[in-house]
Amino acid sequence: MSMNNVLQIETSAVAGGCPWGIGSSVSSDLTPKQMMEKAGVDWRVEKVPTFVDFRGEKIPTGKEALVRDSDGAVLTQVGGNWNPCQNEEAFNFFNEYCLAGDMEMNAAGSLKGGKMVWALAKIKESFDVLGKDQVDSYLLFSNPHEYGKSIDIRFTPIRVTCMNTLALALNTKAVSSAKINHRKAFDPEEVKITLGLAHEKFDKFKEMSELLSTKRFKMDDLITYYNALFPAGGEVKTVNDLAPNAKKAFEVLETQPGAEYGRGTWWQAFNSVTYLTDHQLGRSADSRMTSAWYGYNQGRKQRAAELAVEMAVAA
Repeated sequence: MSMNNVLQIETSAVAGGCPWGIGSSVSSDLTPKQMMEKAGVDWRVEKVPTFVDFRGEKIPTGKEALVRDSDGAVLTQVGGNWNPCQNEEAFNFFNEYCLAGDMEMNAAGSLKGGKMVWALAKIKESFDVLGKDQVDSYLLFSNPHEYGKSIDIRFTPIRVTCMNTLALALNTKAVSSAKINHRKAFDPEEVKITLGLAHEKFDKFKEMSELLSTKRFKMDDLITYYNALFPAGGEVKTVNDLAPNAKKAFEVLETQPGAEYGRGTWWQAFNSVTYLTDHQLGRSADSRMTSAWYGYNQGRKQRAAELAVEMAVAA
């Protein structure tokens, strides 16, 4: 369903609810075409020549604009040899990808004013931290309508209690995502390779989560942790000395959904940062999700995981 234009929120559809505050709830048995319609991404893009107005004359620039046919929105500037992947083509591809991996595509939508079209597929794999705090495994599929960017499929663990998209402290050389060439013949082996990487990463994430949930923080170390992720730019000794966003992370430590799981541990501290970035920072749900999945806050969550592990091991 269409959202508030002032907030520049695009559309989305989620099977089973709308955990990020945008979009509509749909059934879990939709076809790719139906999911596109419900998610508001059943539009095409067209390449249109661009011109400059010089002394009353329109002079060709030699470049083209990628324009959305539903509303005329200009998404990006492209070269003449660059061909976009239409949403229908991308969704059909991802549906075939899901079927080959025994997965379900259960969410989709667009971000950045249509520049990033996405879908989530749930992998049939999960674990519980401390026996109750469930973490599920997903693949995040991206079809960007931006020059030079290609289809991307990446592993994304999600904490069910608050729908935080989490990050793994990676100390290996394993790639974090797979770039997919949608124009070549579909190869089920690519699915197996990607799922194999996701399974490996999920096992490592489980190990990391179990470590964080068994190591307790001291207040001085917690303040150091928040200050490292949201630097104050000066000497920090107490919570009052923290930067505004670091204070917000401290404030949600006990109020975030799932705060009762691993109370006083680095798992609770880590999740206060992921909850803050996914649900509170930014001017709108659209900007929060964009940054949490593709922008600066994705890197911040990675750093939050790495630092939490470092401090947990030292505890």
